[in-house]
Amino acid sequence: MEKVETLEYTYKDFASDQEVKWCPGCGDYAILRSVQKIMPELGVKKEDVVFVSGIGCSSRFPYYMDTYGFHSIHGGPRPWQRE
Repeated sequence: MEKVETLEYTYKDFASDQEVKWCPGCGDYAILRSVQKIMPELGVKKEDVVFVSGIGCSSRFPYYMDTYGFHSIHGGPRPWQRE
């Protein structure tokens, strides 16, 4: 991935406009916010980022990130993974 020196992102640049639908007190909120906060520090263009998920509550993650995302069926993320 290409490093970006001229773009200055904040965590808000990685937050989508989707309403988060996790249960109150769920730990997924902390994970989501942590990832949104660390993304600007990586210096990678949003267009070069994709989050891949399977099923379940935590798998809504790609919807809540303002990057590319792929929400697959049960067991689906594994074949898309690069080693």
